[in-house]
Amino acid sequence: MKKAEIGIIGGSGLYAMPGLTNVREERLTTPFGEPSDAFVLGELEGRNVAFLARHGRGHRILPSELNFRANIFAMKMLGVETIISVSAVGSLKEEHKPTDFVIPDQFIDRTFARVSTFFGEGIVAHVGFGDPVCTPLTAVLKQACDTVGVVGKAGGTYVCMEGPQFSTRAESNLYRSWGADVIGMTNLQEAKLAREAEICYATIAMVTDYDCWREGHDDVTVDQIVAVIHQNADNASKVVRAAVAAMPADKSCGCVDALKYAILTDRKAIPDATRQKLSILVEKYL
Repeated sequence: MKKAEIGIIGGSGLYAMPGLTNVREERLTTPFGEPSDAFVLGELEGRNVAFLARHGRGHRILPSELNFRANIFAMKMLGVETIISVSAVGSLKEEHKPTDFVIPDQFIDRTFARVSTFFGEGIVAHVGFGDPVCTPLTAVLKQACDTVGVVGKAGGTYVCMEGPQFSTRAESNLYRSWGADVIGMTNLQEAKLAREAEICYATIAMVTDYDCWREGHDDVTVDQIVAVIHQNADNASKVVRAAVAAMPADKSCGCVDALKYAILTDRKAIPDATRQKLSILVEKYL
C-alpha cells in the first residue's frame, strides 16, 4: 500500500519536519541494508509525506558512510514519487550569500568512495542524466521560496565532493574557475539513484558560508555558522511546506519512465535473484 507520495530528505540542521500531523514512524529494511534512520510519516498541507534525516537524528553518519541506495530504495518502497532534498552547502560565488537558497540544475562529481547505482549483479542499465534534476519540481521550489520570502536562486552547478574534510583553497579556486555555484557532500548520489528509481528529485541547497576561497573566510566563527544553519533550517521548513502545498498532482516530466529504454541486458540473462531484488524498480519493463 502506498504510504507517502512526497519524500523529504533533511540535511544539516533540518532533522525534523515542523507541521506534520498524524505522525508515525516506520523503520524499513531494503535489499541494500538500513536507511539512515526511521522514516517519519504524516500529512503536510493535505499530502502524505515521508521525512528522513539524511545523517540520522543526532547527525551520526558521515557523508561517505551514508547508505544512499537504502535511503532512496526505501522511499520507493513507501510509494514516494517526488523527493525534495534539503542540504547545507558552501558558496563558490560572491552572489550566493549565507542564508540564500540555490536550486541547482547541474552537478559535478568529485566523489570516489560511493556506489551510485542500483544495477549490477547481472543487469545493466544506463539512465539519461544530462538534466539531473526534475525541471518542473525545481520550478515549484523556486516559487515556494518566493511565496515565503526566502532568497531562492533557480539554476546553478553543485560540486559534490567526498569529504568529510572541506576543500583546500586550491580546490575551491579550481571549482570557481569551472563556474560552479555551490559545494556539498551528499546530493549527487541521491539524484542518480532517484533517476534510476523513476522518482522526481530536486535540491534546496542552503548556503551556510563562503567556501575557503573568499578572503576573510577564516574570520567566520563557528557560532556565526551555527546561527546561519538554524536560520536556514527554519526557512527550509517554510519553503518545503509551501512547495508541498503547491505540488501538482499530475506529472509533466520524463522522470517517471527513466528506465523505459535504459535496461540493456537480455531479459532471459537476468539472474532470478537480481530480478527479484530490483522488482520494485524493473518489473514493469521485464
